[in-house]
Amino acid sequence: MAKVPDGFHTVRAHIRRNPRPRSAKRMSGWTIAGLLAGVWLWGQLFGFQEAAPATSQDPNPAVSAPAEGR
Repeated sequence: MAKVPDGFHTVRAHIRRNPRPRSAKRMSGWTIAGLLAGVWLWGQLFGFQEAAPATSQDPNPAVSAPAEGR
């Protein structure tokens, strides 16, 4: 049988690459899609406009404003 190169091992007469250690758990595509859907749903239910202060219009027009209909 042939010598197995470094970084590989033999499994049932097949040469396989050794698994690599993961330093940090990665986020899957489904996790990212779920987070984006959650942010979108939050915006639909509660709205992002409520975070900004509402500006009220002055019901009394200024003196220099022209009267409508004249």
